[in-house]
Amino acid sequence: MFNSFRGFHLVERYHKMRAEQKFHPTRVFKKTTEIFIVLLVTLLLWNAPASIFGIDGLTVVQQRIIAIFAFATLMWVMEVVPSWATSVAIIGLMLLFTSNSGIKWMCDEEQVGTLLSYKNIMATFADPVIMLFIGGFILAIAATKTGLDAQLAKVLLKPFGQKSDNVLLGFILITGLFSMFVSNTATAAMMLTFLTPVFRQLPPEGKGRIALTLSIPVAANLGGMGTPIGTPPNTIALKYLNDPEGLNLGLGFGQWMAFMLPLVLVLLFISWLLLRRLFPFTQKTVKLEIEGGMQNTPRTYIVIVTFFVTVALWLLDTVTGINSYTVAMIPFVVFALTGVITKRDLEQINWSVIWMVAGGFALGYGLNASGLAENAIKSIPFGEFSPLLILLLSGLICYGLSNFISNSATAALLMPILTVVCTAMGDKLGAIGGTPTVLIGVAIAASSAMVLPISTPPNALAYSTNLVDQKDMAKIGIIVGAISIVLGYALLYVLGQAHFI
Repeated sequence: MFNSFRGFHLVERYHKMRAEQKFHPTRVFKKTTEIFIVLLVTLLLWNAPASIFGIDGLTVVQQRIIAIFAFATLMWVMEVVPSWATSVAIIGLMLLFTSNSGIKWMCDEEQVGTLLSYKNIMATFADPVIMLFIGGFILAIAATKTGLDAQLAKVLLKPFGQKSDNVLLGFILITGLFSMFVSNTATAAMMLTFLTPVFRQLPPEGKGRIALTLSIPVAANLGGMGTPIGTPPNTIALKYLNDPEGLNLGLGFGQWMAFMLPLVLVLLFISWLLLRRLFPFTQKTVKLEIEGGMQNTPRTYIVIVTFFVTVALWLLDTVTGINSYTVAMIPFVVFALTGVITKRDLEQINWSVIWMVAGGFALGYGLNASGLAENAIKSIPFGEFSPLLILLLSGLICYGLSNFISNSATAALLMPILTVVCTAMGDKLGAIGGTPTVLIGVAIAASSAMVLPISTPPNALAYSTNLVDQKDMAKIGIIVGAISIVLGYALLYVLGQAHFI
C-alpha cells in the first residue's frame, strides 16, 4: 500500500538494500543451513514417540500441531522466508495434515484423533480482526489519495511555530497521532518526507537533524499502541481477549484508547525531552514548508466525514452497541459505493500483514480446537507458576524477539501460548492485574522494541536516510523502550487491580 504515500522512495530504498543482501553467498549458505535445521526439528517432532511430550492423551493430530508450531517458531525467528509466507505455509500444512479435508490416508479420524474443520482454518483469514485491519488500511489509502493526510499535517503542525524544540515536539505528536490510525510504516515514510525542507535549513554539523529523524520512528512505534488498529500486536491481543470461546472480556475500542492514549502521550512527551537532551539543536528556529494539500472535490469531503464518523463510532462502541469490527466495514462500504476506492486501490492493501496475522490465528485455532490446549492445561502444572515470573518472561521474550523479527510474528507466536497459560493459572493472575496485563503487556513490549534498524519498518526507513547512525538509534531505542515497558506494565497492573479491564 505504500506507493500511495509520500516517502515511498525510502521504502523502495529499504527493500532494494534487503534484496541486495538476499543473494550474497554467505547469506545463501546461512539460509540453506537454517532450512535444514527447521526441517530436521519439524520432522523429529512430527515422528517422535508421543510419550516424550509429557502430555496425557496426546493424539497424532495434536502432535502434528506441535510440530507445525515449532516450524512456525523457527521460520519466524530465523526469517528463512518472509513472515507472511510462513503464515501461508502454516495454514496449508494444517489443511493438509490436520483437517477433515486433509490427505485421506493421513487424516483418518479413527487413527489420528479429532480433526480440525477445514472451513474454520480457512476462516482465520476472514476473522473479524482481519476486517478491522482492512478498515484501517482503507481509511489510510483514502486519506492519502485525497491529500487529507498532508493537509492534516500542515494544519496540526502550524501551531508549533518555528522554534526548533517546538517543531520537534510537533513532529513527534503528529507522527504519534497518525500512527494510531494509519500504518506506522506509511506514517514514517510520509513524515520523513515532510522533514526534507527542514533539513535544508539546519547546519549539517548539528545534532538537530538526528533528533528530527529519530523522532519519526520513535513516535510511530509508540503511537501505534494508542488504538487497537495502530499496530498488529494490539489487534492480535484484542482477538484473544475478546474471543467468545475464550476469555470473552468484551474490551472495546474506546475502552482501549481510554487507558492507552494517556500512556502514549506521556511516552511521546518523555521521548521529546530525551531527544532534546541527547541531540540538541544548534539552530534555534526552523521554518516549516509542507508541500501538497487536500483536493477540493466531493470525494474529499466524503472521506473527511466518513473518517470522523468511523473514529467516533469506534470510540462510542459501548454506547452504540456496534463493535469495532463492524464499524471497520463502514468506510469500506462508503468508499466503494462512492468511487473513492477503486479496484486498483484494493491492490494497495498490505495483504502480507493480513496473511501474517491469519497464520497466527490458525495456530491459535489449532491449539484449541484439537484439544491440545486443554490437554496441556491438565498435564502441565501452569497453576503452580509464579504470576510475576510469567509476566516478566513474556515481556522480556517479546521485547527480545521483536528487536530482531517482525513484532506481528512475535505476537502471533506468543499470544496463543500465553492464552493457554493464563487460562490455566486462573485467579492466581489477579495478583498482577489479571490476564489482560499479560496479553496487552506483550503488545506494549512488541511496540517498545526499537533498538536496531531492523527492529521495525519505521526504524529501517529512518536509517535508510543515512542521517542517523546505528548507535544513536540504539541509544534512544533502549532508553525509550525501557521506560515504555516499565510505565506500560505499571499502568496495566493498576488498571487490573481496579478491574477497569
